[in-house]
Amino acid sequence: MGGAVDGPDGTSVVDHARLFRSTPTPYLVLTPDLTIVEVNDAYLRATGRTRAELLGRYLFDVFPGNPDSSDPTGVPNLRASLIRARDSGRADTMALQRYDIPDGAGGFLTRYWSPMNVPVRDDAGRTLLLVHRVEDATDFVRERERSRAHRARGEDFRRRMEEAELDLYARARELRAALESEGRATRQLTTLVELAGQLAGCETVAGLAEVVIDHGLAALGADGGAVAVRDQDRLRLTLTDSLGGHTRERYADLPLDGPLPACVAAQRDEVVLLPDRATALAWSDEMADVLSDTGLRRWVALPLRVGDRRLGSLTVGWRDDAPFRTREVELLGAFAAQCAQTLDRIRVHQAQRRTSETLQRSLLTEPPPMAGLAVAVRYHPAAEHEQVGGDWYDAFPASDGAATLVIGDVTGHDQRALAAMAQIRNTLRGVAYLMAAPPAAILAALERVQTGLKVDALASTVLAHLWAPGQAGGDPERARLVWCNAGHPPPLLIGPDGAARLLSRPVDPMVGLGIGRSRRDHHLLLDPGSTLVLYTDGLVERRHEVLDEGLERLRAAAARLHHLPVEEFCDALLAELADAPSDDIALLAVRVTG
Repeated sequence: MGGAVDGPDGTSVVDHARLFRSTPTPYLVLTPDLTIVEVNDAYLRATGRTRAELLGRYLFDVFPGNPDSSDPTGVPNLRASLIRARDSGRADTMALQRYDIPDGAGGFLTRYWSPMNVPVRDDAGRTLLLVHRVEDATDFVRERERSRAHRARGEDFRRRMEEAELDLYARARELRAALESEGRATRQLTTLVELAGQLAGCETVAGLAEVVIDHGLAALGADGGAVAVRDQDRLRLTLTDSLGGHTRERYADLPLDGPLPACVAAQRDEVVLLPDRATALAWSDEMADVLSDTGLRRWVALPLRVGDRRLGSLTVGWRDDAPFRTREVELLGAFAAQCAQTLDRIRVHQAQRRTSETLQRSLLTEPPPMAGLAVAVRYHPAAEHEQVGGDWYDAFPASDGAATLVIGDVTGHDQRALAAMAQIRNTLRGVAYLMAAPPAAILAALERVQTGLKVDALASTVLAHLWAPGQAGGDPERARLVWCNAGHPPPLLIGPDGAARLLSRPVDPMVGLGIGRSRRDHHLLLDPGSTLVLYTDGLVERRHEVLDEGLERLRAAAARLHHLPVEEFCDALLAELADAPSDDIALLAVRVTG
């Protein structure tokens, strides 16, 4: 059976983690203070979220109420039901409830649910966890509403529709006349609103330039233009394709104190208006080459500034001469302000990310040489997050000579997660070395230290000890592996022949839950040439995809690449599976060479 594994004595043991993950009904597991600690695949599919977005987060932070909903009872009703279940120790079944969920784009999706909340108690009757089970009843509610609406249709309904159509036709004629009088400026204003949404989604300077060049300037009726970003005493320009390759190369890099309108706007924080060819030629001698290279005659350059920070300039050009109307300049100024806000946000986030990533990499040191083993490590930051998170790896010799291997992931993607990761990593190093105990005992001790020092963080981790063949404490011919898994994706083992399999043993709770349950060690002997891969969930998890699909993708890729040296193996694995990851990735691979 797929939900059972062999125990140490050869008996069949139910793999409760896989069973929970595969259950078709959506389930969420919460601590008594409503922090999410586990979720199954059905719940992720129903809500369109990933494990990384949910684990370790307060329930109502990731599922807030819809401020625009006509039924605002979702959050208070659910909170009251969870508290009743927690305090009473009895299951609490809710009535059909509207509870809208975030759509990932700043809005909400209308959803109706049939929820039940069940407490999990210890022997003393205290609530340790809450299980939140839901059924999506949205289709049922909508079908019921359609049926009611259908029955209500009749002559009165048709009469009202005819009156509404006549009124709509009259108002449409009035609106058309008004819009025609506004003409091009109105269309530009509408486009400006649409572009604001596109700019809000930009995460890089290249993405900002793409929106401005490919969409913004064309929507404003321009025939060409450029975005200039200030880089100390230089301007780095991205120009529209319509200006030609020669022009883009010639004007890609300009001195900040140059005479061209883009330079003046960026350096002096001034708007430059050149309504016709004569005015442009009179501006500076260099404008004759610009007009000749681009074929554009009418120009405006606007500064990109936020507060006292001068970030660059936006330059727009047209082929025909025409005076600048007041409203046109206002629209261009509004678009430049949107671009400046976006550019400032991107640069601040990039600076913060560089600082955080530098700090994280300084914590993730290279492993020391280990006899009989080849160890390779990698850290790959997420493509989408402004901050790095709490992913880490570690490899160091234990006091008895075994290699201690660690992979872990603190929940969250901010500076707090990074700080918690540093605390947990360093504490685990010290505890592991001093105790010289099996992994399960070390993780239990780590949790006691966390509780005593009030380190308020949740982390999934795999801790392993590996003895090379012939090493004291190991096996004469094969490597000996002992590991404990605390809520983490399963290790992957690739044999010398390339056969890859997941070490899907029963998984213990995450570190930091404070449940007090005993943890289990697992044992395995590895043939020389075998490769053990430890990784964080960013390598296998994708939005709108069950975890098993990502695990299978990893298994298949590792089997294909097993012939490579371990350093090249890690690079090739990341190149194939982590082109633009939505979560950070830590990777540790160990090959038995002795």
